[in-house]
Amino acid sequence: MKWSIEQLKSFKLKGLTIDEEVNVEELKERNTDIREITPVHVTGEASFHGNKVTFHLTVKGKMVLPCANTLEDVDFPFVLRPMETFVLEANTNGLDFEVEDEEIHQVSGNTVDLVPYIKENILLEIPIRVVKYSSESEEMPKKSGNGWEVITREQPKEKVDPRMAGLADFFNKENEDN
Repeated sequence: MKWSIEQLKSFKLKGLTIDEEVNVEELKERNTDIREITPVHVTGEASFHGNKVTFHLTVKGKMVLPCANTLEDVDFPFVLRPMETFVLEANTNGLDFEVEDEEIHQVSGNTVDLVPYIKENILLEIPIRVVKYSSESEEMPKKSGNGWEVITREQPKEKVDPRMAGLADFFNKENEDN
């Protein structure tokens, strides 16, 4: 997914179509929430406008993230549709191109490499929290487990911790004495 500026210029008339698998395994090191990630399938095309090239991409893949409630593995499939624009050369009037729009990138060196931009878009797609739920089994997320339970605001706290039960009796006896 890397082309020299001269290669891209040669595609100007005939067009450039992309259909590749990209290994993004190193994202697990950059974000520890990602437990597993499959190679992503990148498809798309490039369109040329003067001294700029715009890549219209579709990125499909799947990552495994921890459930926010139970820390169990959750499969998180994703489909991204990023659009990345690169300026291949400076303007011919002698002025350097000023990047005002964040979506436009100046080419550093003599090559355009899409992989870092694909990885960045994947990292931005990671949700803040995921909860394990399977629609096939119609199984709701767990409400309790070994030593924990989910408490909602609407749920009254009527249970008394067995270690504190003796204290509750102490205050009851004290009130009876008065």
